[in-house]
Amino acid sequence: MTASTAPELEETAAPPPPAAPGSRVSWRKLTFLPAFLLALLFATWLWFEQADLDPLTENALSDGQVSKALWQHVQLTVISTFFVLIIAIPLGIVLTRSAFRKVSPLAMTVANMGQATPAIGLLALLVIWLGTGTKAALIGIVAYAVLPVLSNTIAGLKANDPTLLEAARGIGMSPLDVLSRVELPLAVPLILAGVRTALVLNVGTATLATFGGGGGLGVLITTGITNQRMPVLMLGSILTVTLALLVDWLASLAELLLRPRGLETDT
Repeated sequence: MTASTAPELEETAAPPPPAAPGSRVSWRKLTFLPAFLLALLFATWLWFEQADLDPLTENALSDGQVSKALWQHVQLTVISTFFVLIIAIPLGIVLTRSAFRKVSPLAMTVANMGQATPAIGLLALLVIWLGTGTKAALIGIVAYAVLPVLSNTIAGLKANDPTLLEAARGIGMSPLDVLSRVELPLAVPLILAGVRTALVLNVGTATLATFGGGGGLGVLITTGITNQRMPVLMLGSILTVTLALLVDWLASLAELLLRPRGLETDT
């Protein structure tokens, strides 16, 4: 009877636990996108090389205006993401400490208000307050992108197994050691997912910087719309989409490289 029931016990054994969310990012999934983006940019370049452009379109795309707008857009994205990280991650850490947990709902409410406000309306209010220029655009972009990083930092730190934290304290680790060597490494996948979301949000929101005098690829898009020049509009849109997909790809690469080894899975 024991021998006959052994196979049955094996068949009814619990299935393996599902893969961690981070396993959705793999090297194989990261190889297709760069090739696609290169092909898209090459096809766009070929089209513009043979296209018969009118003088107004040529003037809008001449004298390095495209490269200038692209560089401004990259700067807006990088600088705003830097400020999002130095604001949201330390704030998320502070709000998970026992002394400040009561303040966490208030901070999340403020962060939600920043993202719930329409980006163009928020930018208009900042322009009225600060005047036109890069400063108003950057503050608007940062306010719009803080929420995903802040909420994911808090969620990642709260999801840590309390028994692991108690074991770390039990072997004599200081609170700072527990945070830096146990809590943060375990929360890295969720934090990186929030950063990835913020990056894509920043690229999209930066197109609105043109309405506040902040430059960026939004200049090409608005020029194409106001002057009814579809090639200018198409180029601005393609570059914006390409940049958004590229930063998402780079964030995926960072997510794969920085994921703690214990969370890696074969894909």
